[in-house]
Amino acid sequence: MRNSFSIASLLFVLSSSSAFAADPHCNVKQYEMGLRYQQQSAEIMALQLQTYKFAQQQLNENLTQIKTNKKKAIIIDLDETVLDNTPLLVKDLSKCHDYTEWDTWGDWEKNGKPHLIPGAKDFLNFVNNQHITIFYVSDRSQTNKQATINTLNRFDLPQVDSDHVLLANKSKQLRREDINQQYQVIMLLGDSLADFAAEFKTHKPTTEQRKLVVQQQQQFGTQWIVMPNSSYGSWSQSQLKSE
Repeated sequence: MRNSFSIASLLFVLSSSSAFAADPHCNVKQYEMGLRYQQQSAEIMALQLQTYKFAQQQLNENLTQIKTNKKKAIIIDLDETVLDNTPLLVKDLSKCHDYTEWDTWGDWEKNGKPHLIPGAKDFLNFVNNQHITIFYVSDRSQTNKQATINTLNRFDLPQVDSDHVLLANKSKQLRREDINQQYQVIMLLGDSLADFAAEFKTHKPTTEQRKLVVQQQQQFGTQWIVMPNSSYGSWSQSQLKSE
C-alpha cells in the first residue's frame, strides 16, 4: 500500500520498544495497532476500494432518483478520504510524539508528500466525466490553501482550483450550506461523521454519536459514504467494554 513505508520499515519503527517503553513519558504506543492497520493492512486497501466502488454504483442510482433543476455536486473530504497522511503519523510516532496534538500538521500541509487513498482518483474521474461538480471540503488550513491545491494537482485530480477546494475559513456545515444554495448535493464522502452533518459534534461522546447514527441510518450508503480510518478520530479516547 505504501511506497515510502514498507511493512518492514513500519515494524522496525513501531517495534522499537526502547523508543516507547524506556521513556516513562511516552504515551503514544496506544496508536500503534490502529495505525498499523490503517497504513499496512491489505484489508484496509480492500475496504477503501470496495467503498469507492460502491459509491460509484450508488451515485449512478442517485442520479436516476434525484430530480432537480439545480446543478449537481458531490462534497468530499480530503484527509484519509482522498489523501493518505499516515507517513506523517508514523514519523511522529517514531519520535514518541502524540500526532493527535496536530502541531506537525501545518508543515505537512506545506511540505508533506501524502499518498492517494486507493480508489479515490478513479471515483473522482468518474464523477467528473458525469459533469458533476466536485467540492473538496476539508479543515486543512486556509493559510496553506495553495499548498493543498498543489498537492491535489500533483495527483492530477479533477476540478482542483480555488473555487472547488474549500478549506477552514468557516465551519464545514456553513461551507456545505453555501454549496447547497446553488447545487443539489447528491453525495457526501468522508472519514468522520462531522463530514456529513453538524449534529455529529466531535466533542459529543461516542454513545451519543452512535444514537445519531441509528437515527440517520437511511442516509448511510445512499447519500453519505463513510471511509474507514482507524488511525485517529473522536472515538480514540472512548472506554472499552468487557460486556
